[in-house]
Amino acid sequence: MSSAFELTRNITIGQYLPTGSAVHFMDPRFKLAAFTILILAIAICETYLGNLLALLFCLTLFRLARIPLSYGISGVKPAVPFIIILAVLQLLFYGEVAAGGSVYFEYGFVRITSDSIRLVVVSAMRFVEVIFLSSVLTLSTSTTELTHGIERLLGPLQKVRFPVHAFALIITIAIRFVPTFAMEMEKMMKAQASRGAEFGTGEWWRIVKRTKDMFPLIIPLFNVALSRAEDLILAMEARCYTPHGERTVYTQYRAKGADYLMLGISILVSAVLVMPPYPF
Repeated sequence: MSSAFELTRNITIGQYLPTGSAVHFMDPRFKLAAFTILILAIAICETYLGNLLALLFCLTLFRLARIPLSYGISGVKPAVPFIIILAVLQLLFYGEVAAGGSVYFEYGFVRITSDSIRLVVVSAMRFVEVIFLSSVLTLSTSTTELTHGIERLLGPLQKVRFPVHAFALIITIAIRFVPTFAMEMEKMMKAQASRGAEFGTGEWWRIVKRTKDMFPLIIPLFNVALSRAEDLILAMEARCYTPHGERTVYTQYRAKGADYLMLGISILVSAVLVMPPYPF
């Protein structure tokens, strides 16, 4: 029961784990570029073997970053109910869309084929791979590095008056608030459980009951979110922050050979995933 309240342990996105690996010292611009390319390749890949290769590459990144695989697995746990629900819906209602291949079962509007089963399996693998990649990125890159990396990559868009700095700040704040909200929700669940609320007493597959149990937390969590946002605004104003002001940058990034090598490997892996020579 106690593990049901430990939400922060299962949230890996937005946290930083300094292990001193080569991945941690890479240029954040190249890490973000490689991450984007790999995500696009995973979204396009539709084969079993291609997604298996992508999963193996994600596990290799955990090894290179010296991050325990348990961190990645704990990040997948909160998404398991959603993955299961999505898989069931795809299996029942996507038979007409993925109508190719052998037909294994057909009754009314339910049509299960080899292609629909592949869609279910590939979709689940994509979720796991994206969570693994996101975990490696945020666990090996600090919030400041993420901000600078996004701002440098999108720098050319400033010529068309795109608010690059504001966009980078919004993205990094949103990522950083993920573990913060998890911590606040964990506190609320423990406080209400101490007053007799039933949290963590039901099985994880009882989705409807668990959803109803979470309803009392919605309004308090919104209040906490607004309070945290107001504190952040006051802190930024106290430091004379202006969203459209001219800024200089103290940190200067210089790409090294390892950065180009990692980006090249990511492009090569993505090309293998997008243009596979295998039929399954």
